[in-house]
Amino acid sequence: MIIDDAHEPQVEEENYFVSMTDMMVGMIFIFIILLMYYALQFRTVTDQLTGADETRAKILHEIQSSLKSKGVEVTIDTQDGVLRLPDAILFDSGQAVLKPGGAEKVAKLAATLGDILPCYTDTVGDAASTRPCPTTEHRIESVYIEGHTDKDPLSGGGLIQDNWDLSVVRATNTYRSLVGAEGRLTHLCARKGSGCAPVLSVSGYGDRRPVKAGDSNEDKSSNRRIDIRLIMVTPDRGNIEAISREVEARQ
Repeated sequence: MIIDDAHEPQVEEENYFVSMTDMMVGMIFIFIILLMYYALQFRTVTDQLTGADETRAKILHEIQSSLKSKGVEVTIDTQDGVLRLPDAILFDSGQAVLKPGGAEKVAKLAATLGDILPCYTDTVGDAASTRPCPTTEHRIESVYIEGHTDKDPLSGGGLIQDNWDLSVVRATNTYRSLVGAEGRLTHLCARKGSGCAPVLSVSGYGDRRPVKAGDSNEDKSSNRRIDIRLIMVTPDRGNIEAISREVEARQ
């Protein structure tokens, strides 16, 4: 008896397509899992950045409130992380040495920073805060003391030749006055590898970073200032970019 097996190739073909379908479903499932993983990683990084900005804003408001209670008026820019002291309360026109009233205000700022910043930095030696610190995972990486001037040319001579020199020397003198009034500030640091780098540093920008673009006396006055800029510890930039690229590539 002859058995007709003409239907067997069709069965083999059906089995082949079933296997291919199972494989495609598996690949799609793996793709979805990977996409969810990278999306969650990106969300985690975004939340860390947002949380760091919120913590920085809280620190700035706390410093501002403390100084106001001591009779020192300052402005803050929470978006850029800056506490701003107009030069009029610190220096006489064209001068880099703190005037007596300015030195007194810097001493009050030093006491405030020495009380608040240790809660958000690492420390070496005896620099712990004397007050209860809030629980937070966000830390300060750097505190820049920045000198800024208006764009009017500096008249006179001596060691200070121009506005750039003036801004640097003013920032340096402010730093020295701060740490002279509150020694704990020199013990604040940020952990980097096996070391702990000092948090405070100094920079001067002359008239290169104005906050007001006009030429009025009011605008020029706003541009003459000392900024205290807080930089928070954030996730590694390379990791952020890598995760972002992976998410975009898999969408």
